[in-house]
Amino acid sequence: MTNQEIYDIAMRQSAIDANCAPSDFLEKENKIVLSAANENARRYLALPFDCNLVSYGNNIVASVRPELADIVRRYIDQYSVAHCFETPNFHALNDALEPFGLRICFMAEYFLPDTEALQALECGYELRELHAADFAELYRPEWSNALCEDRKHLDVLGYGAYDGKKLVGLAGCSADCEDMWQIGVDVLPEYRNRGIAAALTGRLAIAVMERGKVPFYCAAWSNIGSVRNAIKSGFRPAWVEMTAKSRDFVEKMNQ
Repeated sequence: MTNQEIYDIAMRQSAIDANCAPSDFLEKENKIVLSAANENARRYLALPFDCNLVSYGNNIVASVRPELADIVRRYIDQYSVAHCFETPNFHALNDALEPFGLRICFMAEYFLPDTEALQALECGYELRELHAADFAELYRPEWSNALCEDRKHLDVLGYGAYDGKKLVGLAGCSADCEDMWQIGVDVLPEYRNRGIAAALTGRLAIAVMERGKVPFYCAAWSNIGSVRNAIKSGFRPAWVEMTAKSRDFVEKMNQ
């Protein structure tokens, strides 16, 4: 796959998730669409959205429930694209959503592989390809970014780093949709800053692409370690999302 083909696949998936056309992300003008459930959306999404903003850098596509369309339109047309996804501006949207029992919840940056930068890095530890059958005993807190206990059936492929017989790092990917698999990675604290995460992430991304799928990586932009790992592994920023959830949902996450 070329970089353009990778981006095209990602935009097609984002369009499925948002209930819009892929070309909407390339327009200069912002776009409001009504959110809808779709069996081909990323498996972990709770659709329809109340309010979800997506940008590939050109504009904002806002996927919303009908009664929020005018509110969100005023917001995304008032501020620049980048500022809509950060403070102090997003407080204006948060305040406007409060009467509907909603609050800004998720803010994330998504990364796609750069075929010219992606490479199989070494880290000085044995690296092994792992499969679903190998994960059974690994659903533990130390591997919670690499594997998801709530969606075990989606964890399809991984790479482990071993110090002798000890697993010290793990990258796993979940088949979150038909054409794209999401990568997560964990390294034991005492083994960090040794290049293990980048070696695992890069190897796994290559393995995913060899299977005809597009690997993608998600990080909060404040998670410097994770963002550095994405870049070192050969990933580059591709799109951003900001999602509002119910007040109860947000309060539960804060407990």
